[in-house]
Amino acid sequence: MPGGAPLPAINPLIISQSRVTLSLLVLLPVLLARRGSRALAVPRGDLVRLCLLGVLGVAASNYLYYLAIQRTNVATAIILQYTAPVWVLIYTAVRGAQRPSWRRSLAVALAVLGCTLTVGLVGSGGFHMDLLGVSAALLAAFSFALYNIGGHSLLARYDHWKLLLWVLVGTTAFWIVVNPPWKIAAAHYGPGQWLFMAVFSLVSVLVPFSCYFAGLQHLEPTRAIVASCLEPVFSIGLAAAILGELLHPVQTAGIVLVLVALVVIQLPERAAPSEEFVVEPIE
Repeated sequence: MPGGAPLPAINPLIISQSRVTLSLLVLLPVLLARRGSRALAVPRGDLVRLCLLGVLGVAASNYLYYLAIQRTNVATAIILQYTAPVWVLIYTAVRGAQRPSWRRSLAVALAVLGCTLTVGLVGSGGFHMDLLGVSAALLAAFSFALYNIGGHSLLARYDHWKLLLWVLVGTTAFWIVVNPPWKIAAAHYGPGQWLFMAVFSLVSVLVPFSCYFAGLQHLEPTRAIVASCLEPVFSIGLAAAILGELLHPVQTAGIVLVLVALVVIQLPERAAPSEEFVVEPIE
């Protein structure tokens, strides 16, 4: 804020809702101007799947992650959410979509362990047990895995901009039902708060989600979700570089493990010519 005045607190529910709603308000007119409404249309069956992906994947993972932080701590929430690569690996193995090779299994294990060391053991208060908080974090991991698997399936038919648009539509509609506009108006947020939410929506949803879905269009879910484990690595690295926070040896070891996992998962594997990742549509 100008003059160094702190920004008044914003309800976490409003932050979750504004992230997707404001992103949609930016993305929709741009795509309409470039493509027209007919180019953005999808069949009714896929429209339901895209909206469910927004609700059960994006909205659920965001809300449950914030709930986990509230009930436990940041380290616990991140560690449990980043077990998502394990659930993707298990799903692909159970459905017979891909074999759980030693290389994939090793990469997933290294990524989860690396995230644990990076955020969970130093300067965070450790792992904090709370039944509701831990359950929320695990459900957030399932939701994260869901939109990786479901998103990859739908990206076989649609480009990432169309998928992102309809995912944001579904998520925004869900939040409007949960928290109607008149409740937001009653909070009387000021211009500074709305500016913060607008900028935050662009840097935390519109830009990263568009990039992630673009990558997911070319990578199968296990590779993509292991790459996402770089998020806490970048957070710790930026805190050290910009804020001058100390990077502890255990955190350094965790960062190295995540980077090794990223290299291992991207190495080519010997596979039968017919092996291809296939998932059924989300019902």
